[in-house]
Amino acid sequence: MADDPRTPMDDGAASAEPETRVQELEREVAEQKDRMLRAMAEADNVRRRAQRDAEDRVRYANESLLRELVPVLDNLDRALASARAAKGAESLVAGVELIQRELLRVLERAGVSRYSAVGQPFDPTRHEAIARVVSVDAAPDTVVSETAPGYLLHGRILRPAMVAVAAAPDEDAA
Repeated sequence: MADDPRTPMDDGAASAEPETRVQELEREVAEQKDRMLRAMAEADNVRRRAQRDAEDRVRYANESLLRELVPVLDNLDRALASARAAKGAESLVAGVELIQRELLRVLERAGVSRYSAVGQPFDPTRHEAIARVVSVDAAPDTVVSETAPGYLLHGRILRPAMVAVAAAPDEDAA
């Protein structure tokens, strides 16, 4: 026993020291595992965000071209209104309507849709107010007429509707 360097007191200290070391190593492993899981989640988020951005680039790649085609539709609307007012222009009206329908079909396949704002509450994100009209019939801040319809590209505003907004009769007096 005298040759045995361990004493009962050393036994407790020796067993406590490895236990503390094990707890410290377990804590480090848990921290490393947490960091690894967070890094993997961040990598997944970056991958999904990059994929969504790439899909949006493809989806909205033609936006500038489509934005330039919208005035062509406006001009077709004006041509139809003018031709309908003229007498004896039925064949012209039919031809322009055919062209307009075909252009609208092509734009719809590209994700463009037309929307009307008449009767809706004024929304500055969807409507461009070009006039205020005193109205006793319509509620204030309601769209009463539309100069040009609005267009959406896959739900995103391509061009806001150009509208006249109702004002209460006493608003203009102030």
